[in-house]
Amino acid sequence: MSRLAPITLALCSAALLSGCVVGPDYQRPAAPVPSDAKLREVELIAAARVSAEKLPDHWWRLYRDPELDRLVTEALTHNTDIRVAAANLQRARAVLAEQRGARLPTITPSAQYSRQQGNTTNAAAFGGAGGPPRAFQFDLFQLGIDASYEVDLFGGVTRAIQAGRGDVEASVAQLDAARVAVAAETTRSYAAACANAQQLIVARETVALQRQTLDLTRRSFDAGRGTQRDVQQAEVLVAQVEAQLPGLEAERRAALYALATLTGRPAEQIDAAANRCTTIPQLDQPLPAGDGAALIARRPDVRAAERTLAADTARIGVAVADLYPSITLLGRIGLNATRGSQLFQGTSVNYSLGPLIQWNFPNQTVARARVRQARAQTEASLARFDAAVLAALNETEQALARYAGALDQREVLRRAEAASSEAARISRLRFQSGLDNFLQLTQAERDLANTRTARAQADAAVVEAQVSLFRALGGGWEDAPEAVRRAPG
Repeated sequence: MSRLAPITLALCSAALLSGCVVGPDYQRPAAPVPSDAKLREVELIAAARVSAEKLPDHWWRLYRDPELDRLVTEALTHNTDIRVAAANLQRARAVLAEQRGARLPTITPSAQYSRQQGNTTNAAAFGGAGGPPRAFQFDLFQLGIDASYEVDLFGGVTRAIQAGRGDVEASVAQLDAARVAVAAETTRSYAAACANAQQLIVARETVALQRQTLDLTRRSFDAGRGTQRDVQQAEVLVAQVEAQLPGLEAERRAALYALATLTGRPAEQIDAAANRCTTIPQLDQPLPAGDGAALIARRPDVRAAERTLAADTARIGVAVADLYPSITLLGRIGLNATRGSQLFQGTSVNYSLGPLIQWNFPNQTVARARVRQARAQTEASLARFDAAVLAALNETEQALARYAGALDQREVLRRAEAASSEAARISRLRFQSGLDNFLQLTQAERDLANTRTARAQADAAVVEAQVSLFRALGGGWEDAPEAVRRAPG
């Protein structure tokens, strides 16, 4: 029989000893909501504001804006938060590979040459030749193979692999969650830049209208109608509207800076297309909210919480396995000779084989404390899973309510703008004819300016509510591009 046979036989049969896995087996927890719970989107569906159609993977394309699509794609590719999440996923996969490696035997080849010196003192003590001690030198050639294998007798390695697999899946979900957030924030920033540009246009139109009223007031004053106070009040109205312009421009620039950062650029590298946008993106169809029952399965944060719970449950088994003995099979075969020509002769062969048993007993205070820590961590993860589910439902309900409110508000303000515009036109004609006084004209002009501004803000609020709803629904992570660093320059 070959001299390697005992080691090979022992390592191959060690797998037969494995199979007992301690610790609790993971069972996916039920969501902390009734099984028949539904999102309250029925009224919105009936009003043709949302639909029950499946949420598309790339929901931002519903706005039919090529520049928005391009910007979201750039953000998903180059955003730094996504790159961090992608790197964390790579690390989790590497840790899992390390844990899987514990199933395999460790084999360490070695080779050594050394020049050594001894003396005859020890030889004389054991009956060797007498005489005074003398030194002698010799060469030592060594070749060897060391092998070790940890027998997974109580499933500690198995549980560690399960925990690593859960961590990888949680990291995948966290990467998806980062993509959801970045897609939503990019759309929000682009819409904000467009909305502020649109509000600037409305404000400038209002300024021009107020200047016409100012000119009309001055001509009336020069013709002997009205007072200097009327002229000054008209100038105040112009100044009030003009005062809105710097703030709107500042907010527009801030949104453009945020958009640049989201796409992996320095803030000052403003996107040219976004800088030219003056029209708020609009949906031309009811918002596809999908099936409320599929929300929990789609939300990446819920998936991440559930996978973290699975990983922490497996870690209880890792901790429990430390309460029991660990068995490692050790084996070594080597060749030792003082001359190279003798290295491969039968007399140079040496080997060893045997198990190493380690057990922290009877003092298991540390091991039992770690079991309690693992169980407490699992309870915390279960609570975080419940919180993630409840938060998902809460955010979606809030987003639906705010979207409905934003639509209602915009509709009312559109009617108000049309009415105030007509009232201002009539008041201007009556003022020119001498039928209305300046106070009535001023009030009509002020009402028009306010309603135009409010309507523009309502248009922006609708898009803001739409993006919030899309984000709450958890879409945008599917079929995402690989995250890479944007080339400098």
